[in-house]
Amino acid sequence: MLSRTADQLFWMARYIERAENTARMLDVHVTTSLLPMPRETAERGWRAVLGISELQPAFDARSGSLTARDVLDFMVRDSDNSSSIAHCLQAARENARAVRGTLTTEVWETHNDTWLQLQQHLQDRPWERDPREFFEWVKFRSHLSRGVAIGTMLKDEAYHFVRLGTFLERSDNTARILDIKFHGLSEPSVSPLSERDATEEQPYLDFYYWAAVLRSVSAFEIYRKVYRDVITPARVAELLMLRADMPRSLLASMNEVCSNLEQVRNDQSAETSRRAGLLRAELLYGRIDDILDTGLHLFLTSFLKRVNGLGQRISRDFLVPLH
Repeated sequence: MLSRTADQLFWMARYIERAENTARMLDVHVTTSLLPMPRETAERGWRAVLGISELQPAFDARSGSLTARDVLDFMVRDSDNSSSIAHCLQAARENARAVRGTLTTEVWETHNDTWLQLQQHLQDRPWERDPREFFEWVKFRSHLSRGVAIGTMLKDEAYHFVRLGTFLERSDNTARILDIKFHGLSEPSVSPLSERDATEEQPYLDFYYWAAVLRSVSAFEIYRKVYRDVITPARVAELLMLRADMPRSLLASMNEVCSNLEQVRNDQSAETSRRAGLLRAELLYGRIDDILDTGLHLFLTSFLKRVNGLGQRISRDFLVPLH
């Protein structure tokens, strides 16, 4: 397969997954911002959303104030923000159009229809009236795109590059959603147990926060089925990081990354596969108590750095190299 074709398939999948996960991340914060809290705490939460997405400088350059409305507008429709939902859906459609001959008609029409519906949403601005309904639409279109690809594409190299892009992006974004809670706890003065303490200050509010996190990754019912007990931060972290049977967990995503890397391997990808396998092994054999004692924020920061490194290596080994 030509590197450019593989690149466009890979990024088509990454962009549609990124749109979904941006919607999920915003959904968490819109829900938790409804809880009673001081104005400074609410603003700090929105700043964490921008910070964990590495978008704070771009937002500050665009807007002088930090309000929920400004952040939502920036994260939903700003065409200069490469992680905004509108930009991601448009980029997914443009990549799909470029490799239209490699995709099935159903996959192309799904991406194109999503883009057409998006144009109407950008005019109506539904996220200002009912952000959760809009986020559900974004998630549904991502589910539809993924399901059509699985159901209609030949399981060849094109398919595996689509899946590789999906799960590399998912691993990155699940880590970011989980890390929002702990953003800002990485200063040297913060002890490893501070994260445990931080989750015990307001247990009543904390329950609703973690319930919102679970719902944002479609894991609330799964949590109840697996643990059959009250929601605790340690178990939420374990479910979203170390459970291979949780579809959006870090381990499940890395299992898929390693599996699809194996299907498209070439003469120069051995080191990339080794690094992906090592990261997978740390999740497979990791224990949540050890991770929490070391520091969840520190672990997730390291994980995100390594996933970004994997993306760069995949681009070098298979795709159009990043510059």
